[in-house]
Amino acid sequence: MSKSKIAVVETESEKFPYVYRFPLKFGGRVVKDVTVFRVLVTLEDQSSKKTAHGIGEMTMGTAWAWPTTALTPEMALRTIVVLAERIAAAAKDLEPDQHPLHLASQIKPIAKKLAEELATSMKLTEPIPDLAIALAVSPLDIALHDAYGRLHQKNTFDCFTHEHVGTDLSHWLGEEFVGKDFSEIVAPQTSPTLFLYHLVGSLDPLSKDDLSRKIGDGLPETLEEWIRTQQLSHLKIKLTGKELDADVGRVIEIERIASRAFPTKQFSYSLDFNEACENEDYVIDFLERLERLNREAVPKIHYIEQPMERDLRVRKEVTMHRVSRLKPVVIDESLTDLEMLRFAKQQGYSGIAVKACKGVSDSILLSAAAKQWGMKIYVQDLTCVGGSFMASASLASRILGVTAVEGNGRQYCPAGNKDWESLYRPMFKILGGVVPTELLNGIGMGFAWPRNIVSKKYADLSNPPK
Repeated sequence: MSKSKIAVVETESEKFPYVYRFPLKFGGRVVKDVTVFRVLVTLEDQSSKKTAHGIGEMTMGTAWAWPTTALTPEMALRTIVVLAERIAAAAKDLEPDQHPLHLASQIKPIAKKLAEELATSMKLTEPIPDLAIALAVSPLDIALHDAYGRLHQKNTFDCFTHEHVGTDLSHWLGEEFVGKDFSEIVAPQTSPTLFLYHLVGSLDPLSKDDLSRKIGDGLPETLEEWIRTQQLSHLKIKLTGKELDADVGRVIEIERIASRAFPTKQFSYSLDFNEACENEDYVIDFLERLERLNREAVPKIHYIEQPMERDLRVRKEVTMHRVSRLKPVVIDESLTDLEMLRFAKQQGYSGIAVKACKGVSDSILLSAAAKQWGMKIYVQDLTCVGGSFMASASLASRILGVTAVEGNGRQYCPAGNKDWESLYRPMFKILGGVVPTELLNGIGMGFAWPRNIVSKKYADLSNPPK
């Protein structure tokens, strides 16, 4: 077993703003643009002195990670970008270790300390939340895993072995996981395809009758057009969690449009209440009313996401035991560490929503814990575009049991995908309702970077997979 350690010898970071083609509304918030934060790292194998580059990027979705009222959206974004820059710069001071998972363990307390110092220097009236800190760390974490795979000329996920990691899952997850290795959660090969979950936001027009004005950019403009053009079968539906009649009516109308657009397709729905439900009764009332008004829609509900506010400990008396007997109910915003996952399980939650914007390291580790505890695993995104979507799809394609991945960047922010279409057009121009993840089996995170994106210094990252 090789115990050679790796060291971060250099980091760089960049940021790129994009404007949405159409606003996205969720949880009462409307998002019209996004900033992508990118980290470029150089790793060195301390034994051979061989080096390799890696890139990670992520959309800085602060409306999701830090929906604060104490700061303007612009100020929250600026704060998290500064934090991400400081975290990336601090990576050069990490103690050399065997695998990015070990480096990630070092990064967490450093990121927390940097967030506290930033909040103090900016005189913020509230701390930067853990979810936003995880978002700021994620580009660096992805870049480290990418560079490590390239250092060994392997796919990143083929490096989750005892040879590379040097220990079992118990090192991170506790005694219960002694003797359990990463083959418990990391698939031995990339899934050929994954179903694409298409987002239906609160403002999204469902049919031409809902269109007040056309964008005219050549892309579908209604849910009905999207379904017909890309043969979609999986829909993620944003709901209010507060207006029962409106929520039930929205699902019924989506079911009507979907059935009309593609009568022979077997549809699957996920319902996202964005933490807005007052209690478990709201979700049960919703399901019962939907059953009475449209019996065909209920069996198509794949799972229900995060009905309650993100800190589940605030109202411990509110559980999801009754709901989870009817449908899988998963945590998303609540999933910040192992203890919150354990608590959610005790509270009746039956699944987790994994996101690359929380990092590859935590996504794999928490998925392993969820699987051990009999919980279902789903992979979503954060309106990921370009390299962030590629990383998200690559992650999803290697988690055992995952059959679908969300990808709504192509709907709201296609400008962020433009540079990628010459290399990976099928990843962004969906056909048959699936993402061809078989394209993601190269070294590193599984894909090459467009030549016009990276500088000459990182030109090796543009080499297509063999």
